[in-house]
Amino acid sequence: MIQKKTLAALLSAAFLIAAAPAENKTPYVPAAPADAVTHSVARVAGASIAYTARAGTITLRNDKDQVTARMFYTAFTKDGADLRNRAVTFFYNGGPGSSTIWLRMGSFAPMRVQSKNAQQIGTAPFSLVNNEYSLLDKSDLVFVDAPQTGYSRILGVGAPKDFIGVDQDARAFTQFIKRYSTQFARWNSPKFLFGESYGTTRDCVLVNMLQDDGVQMNGVVLLSSVLNFGLGGVFGFEPIGGGDWGYVTYLPTEAATAWYHHKAGSGTSLAAFVKQAEAYAGGQYLHDLAKGSDLSSMQFNDDVAKLHQYTGLSEDYIRSSNLRVPYNRFMQALLRNNDTVVGRFDSRFTTYDLDRNADSPDWDPSDVGMSGAFVALGNSYMTQTLGFHTNMEYRPTAYAQLGQRWDFKHNGNDPPANVAPDLARAITTNTHLYVFSAGGYYDLATPFFGTEYTLNHLGLAPALQKHITHGYYEAGHMVYLNPQSLAAFKADLARWYDRAMSDR
Repeated sequence: MIQKKTLAALLSAAFLIAAAPAENKTPYVPAAPADAVTHSVARVAGASIAYTARAGTITLRNDKDQVTARMFYTAFTKDGADLRNRAVTFFYNGGPGSSTIWLRMGSFAPMRVQSKNAQQIGTAPFSLVNNEYSLLDKSDLVFVDAPQTGYSRILGVGAPKDFIGVDQDARAFTQFIKRYSTQFARWNSPKFLFGESYGTTRDCVLVNMLQDDGVQMNGVVLLSSVLNFGLGGVFGFEPIGGGDWGYVTYLPTEAATAWYHHKAGSGTSLAAFVKQAEAYAGGQYLHDLAKGSDLSSMQFNDDVAKLHQYTGLSEDYIRSSNLRVPYNRFMQALLRNNDTVVGRFDSRFTTYDLDRNADSPDWDPSDVGMSGAFVALGNSYMTQTLGFHTNMEYRPTAYAQLGQRWDFKHNGNDPPANVAPDLARAITTNTHLYVFSAGGYYDLATPFFGTEYTLNHLGLAPALQKHITHGYYEAGHMVYLNPQSLAAFKADLARWYDRAMSDR
């Protein structure tokens, strides 16, 4: 006979088993929103280009064919083109944790947010205008949102750890590009990657992964790059212990900023003044910082004078900072007497400050000066003009969801990540691959001098080093916000695309 306690225990166990979820139960995956397809005509360089716009999603799956994520994109494809000879370019912003609303709405799509050089855009209603500098005359354009940003979401059996990291993120984009190429018959089309900011980090890892998977690329565009996180002070400045590289790489951008605000370089052109700052930063300044406490007082004083000459900061401030002024303190100190701070993404922008004695600004005037217009017009364009309907909220950024948890390990190595070797390998294994590196003189987020240094130290054969083209513009992090710089950038890219397309 079964005792009462035993019976109760058996019944309890049976209840728990029945109530427990079934093993390997497939999570619910909502149906994908329908793709929105519209047709229009762009005016580019005086010519009319009929094109199809598609706003839709690509579903990602694991090796068991289970859904892991759904990535949102907007594609602009020229009607009637021969796909075998028609290039396709994949665009993405970075963050990590940013959607691609900025490139989609401001750079080379058929329409763009109307902006003025070094001026806040203002308040609603904002204006969306025909983009005469679109790249649609050279390539089809696909703007992609990373998982958890924009309308892209991790779904099904997918987990944040599968996507939120240097290598994980690149694997997601690799699968997206392969699935897009299959769905739209682009496997035999010339292919290009276009990344901005952390998107350039993605560029380097992604082009290597794609080519290892048999997807040969024609070109990579790096806009406002961060390729070696250990070089440019991105992970913070560490003056104690010898972490001086950040001060070196930021100095030419600080010089350009001081020149623009009439604090330094009087009587000298911007380009000439920046070249002087580069020569000093990569020469005497680097050498003297490396000496540390062995630097003589005479040489210390000479560096104080030169840094004052290039940055416009007072000699007392430079001296008390031991020749080492982090860029965020430079932003606060340059115009402190005017109660204003300069921008990080574009140091030509200024705003009043609430605490003139603070070490660094509380916000970025170049960010708040344009974000409202991009977010408003981006939402309006995708839902009303393109007709993409969903009950999801578009996430311009998703830092709250993933930014602080980003896995900066790469290839099993601890942070800070360095993806320059990936790019070097991709160029060396594919000798037909071309790179265009673009940077703004006034970008204090990803200084151009650091990018220049990195790309000049890839260890490439001289013939392959010539496959890298540099473009410098009187703009900030988002070069395209300056219409004049956007025009120059487009002209440079048009020549570069022709060069890359001819080497086949």
